[in-house]
Amino acid sequence: MNPAKRVALIFIGLISLGLGGAGIFVPLLPTTPFVLVAAFAFANSSERLHRWLLDHDVFGPLIDDWRRHRAIGRAAKTMSVLSMFAILAISWLLDVATWIIVVQALILGCSATFILSRPSPPPDRCR
Repeated sequence: MNPAKRVALIFIGLISLGLGGAGIFVPLLPTTPFVLVAAFAFANSSERLHRWLLDHDVFGPLIDDWRRHRAIGRAAKTMSVLSMFAILAISWLLDVATWIIVVQALILGCSATFILSRPSPPPDRCR
C-alpha cells in the first residue's frame, strides 16, 4: 500500500475513533458510525490497530454486531435515541432559534429512523 494512503487511513481511523469515543458523552455525536469508519480505516491500514479495536471491550461488540449481522444492539439504539431526544430538549430549553431546532429534528429523525430500522443482533452468549 502507498505509505501516504496508509497514513491517511490511520489518521481517519484515529479521528473517527476519537469522535466515536466522544459520542459516548456528547449527545449529538453518534458512536457506532464513527467506530465503524475507524474499523474500516484500520482494516485497510494497520492490522495492529484493527485487532486492538476488535478486541476492545466497548467498541469491539459494536463492530462485531455490525459485521456479523448488520445489526445494532438494543442498548446502543436506546442510548442513541435518548441522546437525540436530549439534544432537542436542550436546544428547546436554551431557546435556540426555531429553524435550528427544525433542522436538528429532521436530521436526528432521519438518524433515529436508520438506527431503529436496523435489526438487533440475536442473543449470543459466546461473545
